[in-house]
Amino acid sequence: MPAVPETDSQWISEETDLLKPSGARVYDYLLGGAHNFAVDRALAHRLLELHPTGAAVARLNRAFMRRAVLLMVEQGIRQFIDLGSGIPTVGNVHEVAQKAEPSCRVVYVDHEDVAAAHGRLLLEGNDRAAMLQADVSLPDGVLDAPETTGLIDFTEPVGLLAITVLHYLSPEQNPADVLRRYREAMAAGSYLAISHAASDFRSVRMAEAVDEMRSSSAEGIYPRSRDEVLALFEGFELIEPGLVTTSQWRPDWSIDPGGNPEDDGLYAGVGRKG
Repeated sequence: MPAVPETDSQWISEETDLLKPSGARVYDYLLGGAHNFAVDRALAHRLLELHPTGAAVARLNRAFMRRAVLLMVEQGIRQFIDLGSGIPTVGNVHEVAQKAEPSCRVVYVDHEDVAAAHGRLLLEGNDRAAMLQADVSLPDGVLDAPETTGLIDFTEPVGLLAITVLHYLSPEQNPADVLRRYREAMAAGSYLAISHAASDFRSVRMAEAVDEMRSSSAEGIYPRSRDEVLALFEGFELIEPGLVTTSQWRPDWSIDPGGNPEDDGLYAGVGRKG
């Protein structure tokens, strides 16, 4: 179980609701981050009772993101948009990408004021990375924002990351249509990485976890089946090994333990736009 971190107040804005837990701050806590409140830790502990490997799920998801970014850099991608980036913690996209290739540019996008405030603090002095506070389900607001247009050249391939964000979009928000708008703006040779909560893993008490999130936090969560997640890659060709779980996507066994893949709780894949 993660240790309770010490926090500072620089990243807390006047708009921050200190009484309502958020998915981003719960995820930060599960990763061992310092940007969460007591209400977030309480929800995290309740979720861990339902899914005791929840902290491992978060770490495996972060490791998948790292491998996906490195693959994109190896394939020549030099610009990234991270949708629903959450609160930046160790191993962020810009850290991974710019360590591999210093010229990489990254735009983080999240609607939460805590994520935006801390992201801006973290990125001070980095002219190749920006934090945009916006709703990822409204692509035009993301694509046309000055933070995006100042760093991203859409005539060149882009790496689009949708890591544990699309399951916060309801069926009415239609995540496939949302992704279609992003895809239309992306040049051939662009990449899309997705990780998404699974609804069809028997080993995970997903229904109970979903109910707990919906009743306790500001966000709903909408797990999807494998076929539903596959449909989100419309217009992209999945690269090997296809749509698997986070620990099974090009694993580095020095980081990712073997075991029942369903314990990962998430589907994961990377596709390329032809």
